[in-house]
Amino acid sequence: MSTETQNDGDDLEERVTNFLRRNFPQIQMHGGSAAIQDLDRENGVVSIALGGACSGCGISPMTIQAIKSRMVKEIPEIEKVNASTGMDGESDMGGGMSPSFPGETVDDDGEADEGPEAPF
Repeated sequence: MSTETQNDGDDLEERVTNFLRRNFPQIQMHGGSAAIQDLDRENGVVSIALGGACSGCGISPMTIQAIKSRMVKEIPEIEKVNASTGMDGESDMGGGMSPSFPGETVDDDGEADEGPEAPF
């Protein structure tokens, strides 16, 4: 029984990680990442950081809201979820960087390229 008690914390972290993988595979499919920053087991608070392509993505605020609302319903030990893209340090909403898009580049003169040309 003592082994189960020792593994409870690891089990909770594993369940949070599996929740993110299972419910939000599109994060990874689009070049983003979601990782646990902090897990306060005593108070039931988890902090999630979205990174990679999530930084600057226009739909990351919706992804954050979905994570917050669904995680507390699916994992009973979690009472509150803090999530951010890390773009402005503390806020849940992005800001400060403009999003980048596949194929978009910046020329040497600082001008943004419009991306690849259409084949027609």
